Amino acid sequence: MDTNVFAIVLIIIASFFQGSFGLGMKYMNPLKWEAWWLVHSIFAMIIIPTVWAAIVVPDLFGVIAQAPLKVKLLAMLFGAMWGVGGILFGKSVPYIGMSLTYGIVLGLCAAAGSLIPFFIMENPNMETLPTVLTGVVLLVVGVGITAYAGIEKDKLQKATNEEGSNTKVNLKTGLIIAILSGLLSAALSIGFSEGRSIAGIAENAGALTRNSSLAVWVVVLWGGFIINGGYALFLLTKNNTWSSFTVAGAKKAYTWSILAAVFWFGALGVYGQGNALMGAMGDVVGWPILMGGGLIISNIWAYRSGEWTNVPKPFKILLSGIGVIVIAICVLAYSNTL
Repeated sequence: MDTNVFAIVLIIIASFFQGSFGLGMKYMNPLKWEAWWLVHSIFAMIIIPTVWAAIVVPDLFGVIAQAPLKVKLLAMLFGAMWGVGGILFGKSVPYIGMSLTYGIVLGLCAAAGSLIPFFIMENPNMETLPTVLTGVVLLVVGVGITAYAGIEKDKLQKATNEEGSNTKVNLKTGLIIAILSGLLSAALSIGFSEGRSIAGIAENAGALTRNSSLAVWVVVLWGGFIINGGYALFLLTKNNTWSSFTVAGAKKAYTWSILAAVFWFGALGVYGQGNALMGAMGDVVGWPILMGGGLIISNIWAYRSGEWTNVPKPFKILLSGIGVIVIAICVLAYSNTL
């Protein structure tokens, strides 16, 4: 199989994981959110990345130790910024709703996570810029259409549910928080780009090209865990919910927390493999494909769970948005062949 085609296939597989890990969040009870999230973060950001990387990267910690301190700190910093973006996502939802928040955050995350690495890379191929921009713009438009479909769906469903009103709606505040969340969430892609030299050291140590990216994720996610784990610990202390860990019947919640972690890092790990095979343009092309593909998969799961039942007009809008995203993915994939 052609290397570029294989790379795209890997990123599409990663998109499946990306769009599926959220299923586990439906099974938090009887754990409190902060208890569930701490377990999830430990496995998703520390245990699974480290174990996977240690298996495929010879002398993983020796490789990381060889990397320049500035590179490691930058990678961790961007990982931490991504962590802040994730927390802000949750803060925005009560103000403007899940659909609008998801649309803004995903659109900005895909665009910034693609274009910023393009302009900070050494000697970018400017001939590909028009095609990349076209693909990114199409992706943002597609995400916007799916977000609009979600908003219309929510309106129809709330019209039949007297308890559906949200008294906390504050469009200005919610938009500001969502925009900040989207920009900060893109830092995950930028951190991966900034840590590429770690992958080079891993290759010199004997790791395969596609596996070398795993060493980068280990460092980036240290920063991510500091924020996510730290926030969970803060809430556990603030809310005095430490007893949640020993609540009866929590086994299923723990299982789903770990399964969600497997899917979550599965997305990043497989994405990193595809990214590495794409070469210099991997950060630019692969990231928006991952975001767009993940959105399609998450909506497929939502459809199967009945979230789009009895809302035919919004569902047709959703399908049109997905169609635009598919075109955008094709354009972006083509840009890597130029």
